[in-house]
Amino acid sequence: QVQLVESGGGLVQAGGSLRLSCAASGSTARINVMAWYRQAPGKQRELVATITRDGSTYYVDPVKGRFTISRDNAKNTVYLQMNSLKREDTAVYYCHAVGLLEVWGQGTLVTVSS
Repeated sequence: QVQLVESGGGLVQAGGSLRLSCAASGSTARINVMAWYRQAPGKQRELVATITRDGSTYYVDPVKGRFTISRDNAKNTVYLQMNSLKREDTAVYYCHAVGLLEVWGQGTLVTVSS
């Protein structure tokens, strides 16, 4: 089993930055793809970015050029550096891991104020 714990959320002004972390524990050697999703109030959960074990990344258009996903395999941790934050980035951000099973973290709230 894999467990995911996110941290780093909080309140930030528009234009500011935050870095989210997701620490994985358990059977982490079986994890292939890790990702960040987000769910804004009243909206469905949506993909933000993914990263494979070899470091290949993918971003959805709204965050391209502003967010960076990275992964430290030695620490079993994935990061999401978020710059130039906008009010529409306000959401609960969830870490997601795919190996033999899919696992979700508990989420961390990011609030961007104007």
